[in-house]
Amino acid sequence: MKIKSIFFGLLLFGATAPLLNAQEIQQEEDARTIREIYNKALTEGSCYQWLYHLTKEVGGRLAGSPQSVAAVAYGQHILDTLGMDAVYLEECTVPTWVRGEEEQVRIVNSEQIGTQELHALALGHSVGTGPDGLVAGVVEVQSLDELEKLGREQLAGKIVFYNRPMDPTQMNTFSAYGGAVDQRGIGASKASEYGAVATLVRSMTTRLDNIPHTGAMGYKEGVTPIPAFAISTNDAELLSRLLKKEEVNVFVRSTCEPRPPATSYNVIGEIRGSTYPDEIILIGGHLDSWDVGEGAHDDGAGCVHAMQVIELLKKMNYQPQRTIRCVLFMNEESGLGGARAYWKASNDAEEYHMAAIESDRGGFTPRGFTFDADDNVFTSKFQQVYEWLPLLEPYGLGLKKGGSGADISGLKIQQGLLIGFEPDSQRYFDYHHTAIDTFEAVNKRELELGAASITALVYLLDKYGLK
Repeated sequence: MKIKSIFFGLLLFGATAPLLNAQEIQQEEDARTIREIYNKALTEGSCYQWLYHLTKEVGGRLAGSPQSVAAVAYGQHILDTLGMDAVYLEECTVPTWVRGEEEQVRIVNSEQIGTQELHALALGHSVGTGPDGLVAGVVEVQSLDELEKLGREQLAGKIVFYNRPMDPTQMNTFSAYGGAVDQRGIGASKASEYGAVATLVRSMTTRLDNIPHTGAMGYKEGVTPIPAFAISTNDAELLSRLLKKEEVNVFVRSTCEPRPPATSYNVIGEIRGSTYPDEIILIGGHLDSWDVGEGAHDDGAGCVHAMQVIELLKKMNYQPQRTIRCVLFMNEESGLGGARAYWKASNDAEEYHMAAIESDRGGFTPRGFTFDADDNVFTSKFQQVYEWLPLLEPYGLGLKKGGSGADISGLKIQQGLLIGFEPDSQRYFDYHHTAIDTFEAVNKRELELGAASITALVYLLDKYGLK
């Protein structure tokens, strides 16, 4: 009986050994291909020089601005040089806004410090004060709920100062940002409801410095628009200290103004899949940025990451089985005009995005990817991807559930996998929406490693697909 069991055990081992060897051979082949991707990205990539042109020669790319037009033309030009099967523009409508003259925000005749200028920027899509500006007393609040407790009696005619910091205990700074940004986005509308004449908002960063951060805000329908400004974190600390000792008046002046919507474009290029052309793998970032810097980390890095994936695959003479589509979205910063146009066209055409990857968290050292999908398909699809972790871990990459990206979020209805590229987040909000988000803030090697990481995942998605 024992001899018979041993005999059958040997037969079973003999039958499975070739399969195990085949799996090992396949893993070795994938590891070699991924190593080649990284080697080429670090020695033959073009993303850094593309970023130089996008930041230094085009500059800040506010949606609807002449610079955004130049960015569309540049993105189309680069994709045209990469030998793709199709390159085209997709029309979208974007809101427009001009900053006008340099903003003025100053503490006026303080008993403690006299008159002092503050480092400030108008928030995107704010109305201006008019050429004469205005002066009013300041009321500090930590939350939107606190406004309701103070009420019109204490807020009418005042400048509301929102001073809730990003939570420094959050390891993921994007989570900290999400917990503080409501005061920037809807703070002016809420303050206006109680008769306030303007708002000041503490800049969205954990760092203490003199650099103000702009960003989008909006007005609720039916509310009187009032001017909204961000001040630097150092100035927020100063103003808060003063308010504990005395009543403080602040002068604010801005000439910014919203303007009528304009026509702009997403830039799209694709390599048609050889075997499963109807299964799309999207890689993308957003072309627009705020006007005060060069939009290097947000999101020039994401755009050149996406284009670099295409160039790397071409340099390797790789013919994808599935359609690889590069999308440079317009107007992520203030309304997702390009994304909404893309979602509508794609959903109307009944396309299937098997996977969509967005890079919109800067060009810092890669840490991995976060995944999202419709609840009905997430677990099965994520489990398939998680099997590739041993191939990605040698490059410092992890895989986990989480957010994907604003520009691809509307594709969830197609029941593919939505993926966010995740670089190290600790320094991102030092630069986000500021004048120092420039080319010099991006490290060449970190940028190239990011492009290689995304390309490696695209290779695996294309080779194995998702069931």
